[in-house]
Amino acid sequence: MTPLAILNADWIINPGADSPALQNASLIVKDGWIEAMGPAHELSTDGCELIDASGMVLIPGLINTHGHFLQTLTRALPAAQNAGVIEWQRLHDPLWQKVTPEALQSATRIAAAELLLSGCTTSMDHNYLWPNGCRVDDQVEVMQSMGMRFHVACDQDERVIEQFHDPRPGSMLQVILAPCSPYSVSAESMRNTAALARQHDLRLHTHLAESQHEIDWCRENLGETPVSYVESLGWLADDVWFAHGVYLSNSDIVRLSVNGCGITHCPCSNMRLGNGIAPVQSLRGHGIPVGLGVDGAASNDTANLLGEVRQALLLQRVTHGASALTAEQALSMATREGAALLGRSDIGELAVGKAADIVGYRLDRLELAGAAVHDPLGALVFCAPARADWVMVNGKTLVKNATLLEHDLAEHIAKHNALASALSQP
Repeated sequence: MTPLAILNADWIINPGADSPALQNASLIVKDGWIEAMGPAHELSTDGCELIDASGMVLIPGLINTHGHFLQTLTRALPAAQNAGVIEWQRLHDPLWQKVTPEALQSATRIAAAELLLSGCTTSMDHNYLWPNGCRVDDQVEVMQSMGMRFHVACDQDERVIEQFHDPRPGSMLQVILAPCSPYSVSAESMRNTAALARQHDLRLHTHLAESQHEIDWCRENLGETPVSYVESLGWLADDVWFAHGVYLSNSDIVRLSVNGCGITHCPCSNMRLGNGIAPVQSLRGHGIPVGLGVDGAASNDTANLLGEVRQALLLQRVTHGASALTAEQALSMATREGAALLGRSDIGELAVGKAADIVGYRLDRLELAGAAVHDPLGALVFCAPARADWVMVNGKTLVKNATLLEHDLAEHIAKHNALASALSQP
């Protein structure tokens, strides 16, 4: 495979890294890995295919650590636009139960396209609904055609694990075990899921402490907090990360930290459903890795992960003041901390020996005018351009000139709208 030379980037930035940002720098990519990186004049490009990155800032590909692709079929549903989480769930469930394999594939394709165009190169999907013959295979087929790294969820399915899980460095497809919530299945099922995951060295994921209703239900029905309950099930360990973690006491946070758990923060979804603000400052202060997730498209209505970075920063400042979270810390949550949640050391950073998942944003974009000249990293977070200009995953360019390659988006959108419309018909 011909090596690639990504040349003359104005900036190469690694959020949260000890190494400084590189100005006027280049990278050499070979067989999907970063082989060299440094000042442009120091790298040999002999025998390389050349990619011009001048005028761009390059960052690691963003990592989405919680989402529900299926929900792209029910965005902005009128009846649920002002509903809290329980009513919201009640209104959507009948529609989701009508989803077909074709609709699930369309939803997966649309979600992946939107994520890619925002600069996301790796995503998990926490799908827990498989109606009408829908299978994990349907999602895997689509995600392989989209070219993204994918962590697909299932629940105690040995066939899926054996067929799809690839634990090797640089893996494009991994399996996680992820029941919807600790209360949607039996305690025995939760314990069995954890045992199966550890038998195959898989990650575990579920929702936890998302709403006040959940806290009240746990106290009334279980006599304990959500964190105490999952601890009794063997779910507090360093192979587990939870979505949301909005309602956590200080003792909960200490227990999560001591056991090595992680949390995915979903700021837009938490605001949309009125669930509250996760204690990100306290979580990170206790050494807990905090990633970011766009969550469900029916509780966020968009899948712009860079926009989620901005929202995470702003939301912490509402609670803790203007210095609560820096732009670099917020972007690190969507890169290296997200990689930590997925148990991966090969992504989330631009460095020699890391996977070539690279995103470029042009510094002359309208959204960045008057910002990038001062601080390119700060400009990305505070100004949050709507689309990435260039996206590479595993050494392959998937987005160029802010356009998704090898896919007819107009055709995909038209098909998706027809399928979404059909769901709402009696």
